[in-house]
Amino acid sequence: MLVDVSAAVRLQELDQRAAELTREISALPKHIAEIEKKLESHQRRLEADRAALAANQKERRKLEGDIQLLEQKISKLKDQMLQAKTNEQYRAFQNEISYGEHEIRKHEDRILDLMAESEPLEKNVKEAEQALKEEKAEVEREKQQARERTEADKKALAEIGAARQAAVASMTPGVYAIYERLRKHKGGIAVAEAVDGGCSACHIALRPQVLQDLKRGDQLLTCDSCGRILYFVPPTDVEAMNGANAAVATAQPTPASPPDGAA
Repeated sequence: MLVDVSAAVRLQELDQRAAELTREISALPKHIAEIEKKLESHQRRLEADRAALAANQKERRKLEGDIQLLEQKISKLKDQMLQAKTNEQYRAFQNEISYGEHEIRKHEDRILDLMAESEPLEKNVKEAEQALKEEKAEVEREKQQARERTEADKKALAEIGAARQAAVASMTPGVYAIYERLRKHKGGIAVAEAVDGGCSACHIALRPQVLQDLKRGDQLLTCDSCGRILYFVPPTDVEAMNGANAAVATAQPTPASPPDGAA
C-alpha cells in the first residue's frame, strides 16, 4: 500500500474518532441539563406538596383558634344568661349559645377532615424529600462522571490532534488536499476499502483493471463512482498460517529422555 494511502486510512480513523469524541463532549452538557430539568420538576412537586400541607396546617390552627374564641364567648353568654331578667333575654342568650356550639361542631368536623387529608400529604412530603435527596446525590454523581468523561475526551482529542498532525506530515500535500476535499463532501468518509470487488462506501463494483492496479499498490486510485480514495487489504491465508505454525512446532527440539535409573 502506498505511504500516502496508508496515511490517509490512518487519518480517516483519527478524524472519525475525533468526531465521536466531539459529539460526546457536546452531548454531555445536554445530558446534564436534562437530568437537572427532571430534578427541578421533582423539586417543584415537592414544593407543591409542602405548600398544600402548610395550607392544611394553617387552616387547622385557624379553626382551633376560632373554637377557643367561641368557647370563651359561650362561657360569657352562660354567665350573662344567669342574670337575664326576662324570658326574651334568656331565650336570646340560649340562641347565641346554640349558634356558637353549632359553629364549634362545624369547625371540629372540618378539623377532622383536614387531619384525614394531612396524613397522605405528610407521607407524600416525607417520601418526596427522601427521593429528592437520593436523586440529588445521583445527579451529582452523574455530573462528576460527566466532568471526568469530558476531561478524558478532551485529553484524547488532544492526543488525536497530535497524531493527526503526524499523519498529515507523512502525506504528499496534493493527496492531503484530495483527502480533505472528499472528507468535506462525502460525509467524513474520504477513503474506502475495496471489498469483494466493489467499493465499500458506495457499494458499486470496481472495474477489473482498477482491482488489479489496486492490488499492486503502486499508485493512488479512486472509485469511478463516488470518487473516494481506494485501498486494498490482502486476504489472510489461514491455511498458510496454520501450516507455518505447524512447521514451527515441528522444528522445536524434543526434550531428551532422562537416563535409565534417573530419579
